[in-house]
Amino acid sequence: MDALVYDGPEILNFRTMPKPTPTGADVLVRVKSVGICGSDMHAFLGHDDRRPAPLILGHEVSGVIESGDRAGERVTVNPLVSCGTCAACTSGRDNLCPTRQIISMPPREGGFAEYVTLPSDNLVPVPDHLTHDQAALAEPVACGWHTVRLVRNAMGGALGKVLVIGGGAIGLGAALSAQAQGATDVMIVEPNPTRREYLFEHCGQTVIIPERLDDHGPFDCVIDGVGYAPTRATASAMVRPGGVIGHIGLGSGEGGLDIRRMTLQEITFIGTYTYTAQDFRDTVAAMVSGDLGPLDWTEPRALSDGAQAFADIRAGTVAAPKIVLNT
Repeated sequence: MDALVYDGPEILNFRTMPKPTPTGADVLVRVKSVGICGSDMHAFLGHDDRRPAPLILGHEVSGVIESGDRAGERVTVNPLVSCGTCAACTSGRDNLCPTRQIISMPPREGGFAEYVTLPSDNLVPVPDHLTHDQAALAEPVACGWHTVRLVRNAMGGALGKVLVIGGGAIGLGAALSAQAQGATDVMIVEPNPTRREYLFEHCGQTVIIPERLDDHGPFDCVIDGVGYAPTRATASAMVRPGGVIGHIGLGSGEGGLDIRRMTLQEITFIGTYTYTAQDFRDTVAAMVSGDLGPLDWTEPRALSDGAQAFADIRAGTVAAPKIVLNT
């Protein structure tokens, strides 16, 4: 099969790889669309030791089931494979399963390929009116949906005034999820002027530049979809006393949080990782019903052009929050 293979830091090759054979509970999925995630870029740059080369990256997948009882069904893919029996799984927090796997990390190859294998339970059906490019957005949007749900619960059910840091797919997904879950005052802070213009004109979002944040704060809750020390510092500074920070960005692990202010002003910090299986299904339901908008903020490219897509994302020249590769 054709695949885009990570062969080392900043090296991607489009080449032939063995077609996977499903074993156990897995079934074969013919990939139609697969998004490029920030974690894929992190791995591409050689910054993720969980993703050693050579490896097929990509975990934001939609496609068609090709084996088993559900063959022919159009699906979007929950890439997290959990055990189903541990305390985390049985309590509905399966994203915290200690033996969880995810496609694009060994031992599971990812979706930058013509085929991928996953358990049937990880495949959520999508109706015909949802395109494969739209369906591939379920994974990044589910990250935001899960974060918003945790923050909303911590705030007693009302989100109030929301700041989202970062206008990529994770940030936009969080903003859309906050609006779908009842927030009426949501702002995105984004430093890239090309991305700001796209979010405002194409996605109808309220977008501000970092230099004007003080004019708009404080905020009841802040969602950091980037996860670097400067964005954590922004979250620490802009959340109100007694507010909540939802931190889903995985840019780096050090620095930024103002622990003294968080302690003195009883600010809640919630680190989040991906989503539960129920959050993923709820996200798909919201996509299907139209609660998350038209989901038309992708830029399609051919899988064979994936290396150039990575280069363009790195250069900051891509306006759309998400590039989706088509097989």
